[in-house]
Amino acid sequence: MRTVSPPNTWTYALRLPHDPRAARVARMTVRSVLDSHGRPEILDAVELLTSEMVTNAYRHTNGPASLRLTALADGRLRVGLWDSHPRIPSPFGPPPHDRVPLAPADGEGGRGLCLVQEYADCWGGWPLGDGLLDRGAGKLLWFEVGR
Repeated sequence: MRTVSPPNTWTYALRLPHDPRAARVARMTVRSVLDSHGRPEILDAVELLTSEMVTNAYRHTNGPASLRLTALADGRLRVGLWDSHPRIPSPFGPPPHDRVPLAPADGEGGRGLCLVQEYADCWGGWPLGDGLLDRGAGKLLWFEVGR
């Protein structure tokens, strides 16, 4: 008899509507996936950063978003978020816009992407479809944890 062991790499994808509850659904999905794969050491950071990115997608776009969780062979986890807006925000863009300035102490927002800088091991972003016929394809932002 041969025992089958689960693979070290896996991918989960979730399509999120433009809905104020999308961040909560994303957090619950991240928690369920990482719990089931025995990754408690990265759960809090991934849940927080995913929630911030999905919230930004909801606040700054009018369309849906897609979340993808990918376990890489070396133990890292990559989280990608697609949305329909083409602008790549700091810290995801290339230098000199690769760092987010601190939010005002009395401001109500502006701290979410600073958390990416603090808790992710690496991050980036790509515009999708910058050709004449590809307008409106949006962008993909990603971060990795668990190095």
